[in-house]
Amino acid sequence: MENFLQYFIIILILLIIAFAIIRSKRKDFNLEANKLVEYLGGKDNLISYEVKESRFLVTLKDINKVNKEAIQKMGAKGIVEIDNQLKIILGENAKALKKQIDDLK
Repeated sequence: MENFLQYFIIILILLIIAFAIIRSKRKDFNLEANKLVEYLGGKDNLISYEVKESRFLVTLKDINKVNKEAIQKMGAKGIVEIDNQLKIILGENAKALKKQIDDLK
């Protein structure tokens, strides 16, 4: 019985540590959305935006206001520029970021 209690306490401590690690690695999508909008030149620079799978597609008034380097440092896996439109590959976070940007507008 004493060994069982020791194992139970060890497992409980490991679960608490694992939960703390997972929670600390979770992204704050509201903060990320604010940064992305800022790096895209502000919300007034956004004409339209949508998500297609892992890509965030945005049409801008002035493409020169975009800070592509900062967007890539945020974790973008790639950026394609066509005229006044950007295709930003964000991976699985694209939909969550779009939802947060919707809430900002």
